[in-house]
Amino acid sequence: MVTVRYMFLRESSENGSQLDTPTPDQPGFSRTGHTVVAVCLGIIFVFGFLNNFLVLLVFARFHVLRTPINLILLNICVSDMLVCIFGTPLSFVASVYGRWLTGVHGCRWYGFANAMFGIVSLVSLAVLSYERYSTILCCTKVDVSDYRKAWLFITGCWLYSLAWTSPPLFGWSSYGPEGPGTICSVQWNHRSPETTSYVICLFVFCLLLPLLLMVYCYGKILIAIHGVAKINQTAAQRRETHVLVMVVSMVSCYLLCWMPYGVMALLGTFSVGIVSPTASVVSSILAKSSTVLNPIVYVLFNNQFYRCFVALVRCGPEPPAHLTLHTEEGAQQDCIPMGSYGVTSPPDSPDKFGTPTMTQRASLQ
Repeated sequence: MVTVRYMFLRESSENGSQLDTPTPDQPGFSRTGHTVVAVCLGIIFVFGFLNNFLVLLVFARFHVLRTPINLILLNICVSDMLVCIFGTPLSFVASVYGRWLTGVHGCRWYGFANAMFGIVSLVSLAVLSYERYSTILCCTKVDVSDYRKAWLFITGCWLYSLAWTSPPLFGWSSYGPEGPGTICSVQWNHRSPETTSYVICLFVFCLLLPLLLMVYCYGKILIAIHGVAKINQTAAQRRETHVLVMVVSMVSCYLLCWMPYGVMALLGTFSVGIVSPTASVVSSILAKSSTVLNPIVYVLFNNQFYRCFVALVRCGPEPPAHLTLHTEEGAQQDCIPMGSYGVTSPPDSPDKFGTPTMTQRASLQ
């Protein structure tokens, strides 16, 4: 194992902890290790940028997609795109050269930008799950021409993220190098009351709570559709299978990408030296891979987006509106009042979307 020639010294001042000058050699990666990391980051940058760019292109091309709930999906793609543009290239170049190149301020910017854009994406995923839950199970009346609620959610996501990622810039913890010194983030490996309290709050409010909200909302939706499938044993069961795969994929993607990084941060905060540079970099790469996986998972399971994407590839006309679980109209039509899906009344003929008809829903109440 060779050493990294460029690292930062964290010095304390009256205004809080901050990064200062390069330090002598410290344990790091071999040249091969830096090359492997650079290749992984390069792949994430290329496919993350292309995947999110295609989603943005499809959204701009087809007017049928311009609905409030899809605006939240768009916000996820925008935040992931910003990570690819403002974050990944810096760590890629640093890995190519084996050292951080943009100095103290570049390191702080990288840590802040990646944290803010990443949390925007995480919170938006939770908001998306709640919006689907409230529309389908709470039978919230939907106005597809009213974007105020969607913009309120999006603004809230950005303000919430800013509120949790700006404190390290003002003394509550700090942003600095981690792992082999080619990436920067919250200095969770520095044992101090400020760092410990901040990392715990960040883990609970920006990682654990969004996950719990997603599990609750999608779990309720799945239970409701399972109850409907008992009534209609054909199309509704296919719908149940589709939703089950969607829920498992979304939650698994969330856990795979972000939970390792959160666990590494907690371990590094409470146990000095337990997190190796390799573990730190691997967890960071997994977190960045969410920019590649999010558009695939969230668009692949959105029939409306998928049909428009196929039309874009084939240079075809705009497909007609199609009611699905992922559209406001479809969700409203598939509305299952809470508490109604546990009753098994004799079914009417199912509608074309595989859910009970309006008369059937009335009999279920």
